[in-house]
Amino acid sequence: MKYQEFQERKHFTKEELLGFAWGTLVQDPPAEFSRLPAPPFLMVDRVLEVSKDGRKGRIVAEKDVRPDEWFFQCHFTADPVQPGCLGVDAIWQMIGFYICTCGVPGSGRALGCSEVEFIGQIRPFNKVVRYEIDIRRFTYMPEQGAAIAIGDGRLSVDGEQIYRVNGARVGVFTGIAYPDYPNRSANSVGGILERGGM
Repeated sequence: MKYQEFQERKHFTKEELLGFAWGTLVQDPPAEFSRLPAPPFLMVDRVLEVSKDGRKGRIVAEKDVRPDEWFFQCHFTADPVQPGCLGVDAIWQMIGFYICTCGVPGSGRALGCSEVEFIGQIRPFNKVVRYEIDIRRFTYMPEQGAAIAIGDGRLSVDGEQIYRVNGARVGVFTGIAYPDYPNRSANSVGGILERGGM
């Protein structure tokens, strides 16, 4: 699809999210274009809703639970449960994806959250995980090569809300990508981000 269509889309299939993760979904992307994590770390199978209203918005996504998920094999033996941090990461993934649909070039990075609450769990024979994120504030600073979005997320499994993540923050920054991995280059060593206006 064309970049303009990508920015206007209200929903995405699993195949489209995989294409986005591998960099093949958009035919004419900007020079620096973020990606979702590829499987097995991609924590979403479909995006059901993307809505934007100025500096606010909403994104809703789902993931099908499979008994053979990689994390059930190791977390924990004889007590399989999805790690709570993967649900938090899914919220960050979707906020970063939302920023990309707003027409922002660069690479996405999770920046934190203010509050996380777990009141339930995801087991191998659950069916569907649902993520609902209300974007409280979206700010794009093109002169600094940066954008940030802050959202409040809820995670439900089979219709029961089990996680709450408030103040989840994601930034997208230009100049920090490392596309020539595993070769050594300007961005091959991490640390505090100082490039791209952060």
